[in-house]
Amino acid sequence: MKLRILLADDHEIVRRGLCALLQKHEGWEVCGEASDGREAIEMAKQLKPDVVILDIGMPSLNGLDATRQLLQHDPQFKIIVLTITDADQVIREALDAGARGFVLKSDAARDLVSAVEALQNKRMFFTPRVNDLVLRGFLDKGHAISRNEPPNLPVLTSREREVTQLLAEGKSSKEVASFLNLSTKTVETHRSNIMRKLGLHSIRDLVVYAIKNNIIQIQMPPQASSATETTVA
Repeated sequence: MKLRILLADDHEIVRRGLCALLQKHEGWEVCGEASDGREAIEMAKQLKPDVVILDIGMPSLNGLDATRQLLQHDPQFKIIVLTITDADQVIREALDAGARGFVLKSDAARDLVSAVEALQNKRMFFTPRVNDLVLRGFLDKGHAISRNEPPNLPVLTSREREVTQLLAEGKSSKEVASFLNLSTKTVETHRSNIMRKLGLHSIRDLVVYAIKNNIIQIQMPPQASSATETTVA
């Protein structure tokens, strides 16, 4: 029986490369491809794959929130997250969300097959940096990774995080309402509650919050790595 893998990444060229890499492995098949976290959730519920690979920086619903929602639906899902950074906060959020594998996108060609093999054999897989942090005890719940960590902000609900991501990606309240099948008034209420909870005053502030808290990710364009302009990954 083949190991069935669901792959989610918003960049088609990345998905193609990862699919080719995974399907070279005897006994594995990519049973589905998704371009955002919301699509990944629906496909995972329908296809029930053995392993789910989620890029963290996806539009509409990021990989961390998709991980949380999938595991709320079925705690048996085995999830590997792909990320462009192994910053302390990203590592902790990925583990807290319930991911069983953590692979840097820059190292995917080298590490992704090993990560899937680990989950296939009922083990976890993390980069050397994550393993080092875990061994040193910095990722225990309630134990700060950094002495300079900012104070905890009020926790957003799952729906508020969804609305936050969509607004931070530039969608209007009307567009968010249509996307989430809500009324515009309900979205406006969520927006007001989010801004009040977080003490924010503008969408620009909301975008900054979303970036700092890994609700959306930014990535320098490869052709202009020294430029100040960034694009949402």
